[in-house]
Amino acid sequence: MESPMIYELRRPKNVVPGKKYPALFVMHGIGSNEQNMFSLVNGLEDFFYILSVRGHLTQEPGFAYFTIQSYGKPHREVFDEGINRLAKFIDYASANYPINLEQLYLMGFSQGAIVSMTLAATLGNKIKGVIALSGYIPQFVKEEYMINPGDHLAVFISHGENDQVLPYEWGKENVDYFTKLGVSVTFKSYPEGHTVSEKNLRDFQSWILKDLR
Repeated sequence: MESPMIYELRRPKNVVPGKKYPALFVMHGIGSNEQNMFSLVNGLEDFFYILSVRGHLTQEPGFAYFTIQSYGKPHREVFDEGINRLAKFIDYASANYPINLEQLYLMGFSQGAIVSMTLAATLGNKIKGVIALSGYIPQFVKEEYMINPGDHLAVFISHGENDQVLPYEWGKENVDYFTKLGVSVTFKSYPEGHTVSEKNLRDFQSWILKDLR
């Protein structure tokens, strides 16, 4: 089976034959690429198979998972295709690497956070945890997708209080949405804009390692 997405892999230095490892699927922001996310996950490869996934659409100077119709509203058909490809990629990776299927995590920034939260809300018990950095959940996902977050999902959501790209209020709406679904949510805000601060990085890495244990 050929991979439905281009990706980069980081794995533990000393992989034990026959052992299954947690997996972390990483999604970048619009116009970025799979390489740019590794600075956020340095050190986590000691614990996870990390798969950083390139968006399948060209968006200068990099790539994207979907296109935007208007502010906060993706093109529906393009978005659906991106989510479908990512879901298939998770299945591909799960079948081709020694991954523990009960320990699949998603992480994304901006557009990557949008697709990560959508996948987590719809893939049932397949996903154990999500790190969503400065994103939102499209309204048509909430209203028209088959929502099934499973019964053991945990979510870390963060947002800059001065985010000039995606409003801070959208971050809080994500918290409300997952909370109403009965999902365990950790929310952190920071006095930055549309970026990931050093404290944000430390907080989400600490969160995922604690959740893993």
